[in-house]
Amino acid sequence: MHTSKNLLIIFYKNPELGKVKTRLAASLGKEKALAIYLKLANHTRLISENILADRVVYYSNVIEQEDAWTSSIFKKEVQKGEDLGERMLHAFKESFQKGYEQVCIIGTDCLELNTDIIEQAFKNLSRHETVLGLAKDGGYYLIGMKRLYPHFFRDKHWSTSTVGHDTLRDILHLNLSYKLLPLLSDVDIEDDLKGKLV
Repeated sequence: MHTSKNLLIIFYKNPELGKVKTRLAASLGKEKALAIYLKLANHTRLISENILADRVVYYSNVIEQEDAWTSSIFKKEVQKGEDLGERMLHAFKESFQKGYEQVCIIGTDCLELNTDIIEQAFKNLSRHETVLGLAKDGGYYLIGMKRLYPHFFRDKHWSTSTVGHDTLRDILHLNLSYKLLPLLSDVDIEDDLKGKLV
């Protein structure tokens, strides 16, 4: 049952030692990387709890019922697909099939992301066809749309510095109206932390 026409999808990796924040683990060790990942996920959960939208957490492997993502606030699904693009495409497709009119997706890598920016994304979608939050590493921390554009999730080199630019090129190529959100930093490598979480 929808409480809103807006849906926020949160892509979440099940927190397994050695499986999350692998680039951080290379320099800080697996335990430290996992601890940082859990802090990032907690930040994402806190900024998402009070937004004016429904929320769904898409787990990478398996739904965890008794974790910090409270079932009364967050719906829970499992990601499906071979790569990140397929998984995101599937999540958006399911969301629109359920009748949502404005759908945004975020991950759990962005400590600078806050409730206001997410709210801004949905507000911008009422006036534009798409909304995009670019990250300083060349990717994006949020993408939102009012209908499905499969192009956005195909022929991309995921987790590289070209994803944001290539997605923006798709938006321009399809002649869609769009709004860019503030440029933010993701946390992927030790330099990104700058004392924030360590």
